[in-house]
Amino acid sequence: MSSAGALTGTEAGAGALHRLVVFGDAVGSGTLGMDAKRRLRAAMYEAFGEAYAAVGVEPGTVHQEDRGDGILGALRPDMPPTLMVGRWIDTLYECLREYNAGREQRLRLRVGMNAGLVLDDGRGLVGRAVDLACRLCDSPTAKEIMTAEPTADLLVVVSGWLYDNVVAEGGRYVEPGHYRPARVRSKETDENAWFHIPRRPAPPLDEHGAVLPAGSETGGGPSTGDGPPPPRTPENAPQPIGGRQYHVGGDLAVFEGNEIHGDVAGIVRNGGQNGKGKPA
Repeated sequence: MSSAGALTGTEAGAGALHRLVVFGDAVGSGTLGMDAKRRLRAAMYEAFGEAYAAVGVEPGTVHQEDRGDGILGALRPDMPPTLMVGRWIDTLYECLREYNAGREQRLRLRVGMNAGLVLDDGRGLVGRAVDLACRLCDSPTAKEIMTAEPTADLLVVVSGWLYDNVVAEGGRYVEPGHYRPARVRSKETDENAWFHIPRRPAPPLDEHGAVLPAGSETGGGPSTGDGPPPPRTPENAPQPIGGRQYHVGGDLAVFEGNEIHGDVAGIVRNGGQNGKGKPA
């Protein structure tokens, strides 16, 4: 078999083994010309290779199958899955971020991850774990999220089993609270999957798993603080007073009747008394 990381004869004879499966697919590659596709593929393989190296996976020890504008991979059974949902994802994101800086034609990836019984029949990988990883990556929800988040370089979709048994346990570089669930239905697949955009609080999914439209104020912007503000609800929406709002010390303070909304230190009123006639 020509693919790297193929099982030995002994392993293949033992039948299916439990392995972590990764399927990555480039966003929008169908619109590119031949030269652009070549550069994209080279960058994609380089990013995957660097991410594998970051978790101690040596060249030739991971099974990889070329899928044109994507890569299907399966890790050896002894690979700790926490490293894959942690440092591997983080390194892949950093590689994409570095490559895309200042480029008009960016490499953006959707990655599906799952674990389960996988059989190498000498021609490729076989098993429901493989099918599900591919369908999570290619799901309509995954594609809609990347459309709604055009600045996102990487979207990771993990199966319910992988989230419950690995991601939810946490660990270094693992962000279980930044995943959001949505139902994936495709052919015979009906799974509760979990979606994650690295370095962002959450992908644009509502509480029912529906993708919010592009530009929605979801609070899902980059964690550096340059993303959109959180959604405004009747409870926290600022109410202009006389057509004006006041910004004090970089924090928003809204004056509404006899109340001051906002954590603003050093502001007193009514001669230093609060609304109850007591010292502020």
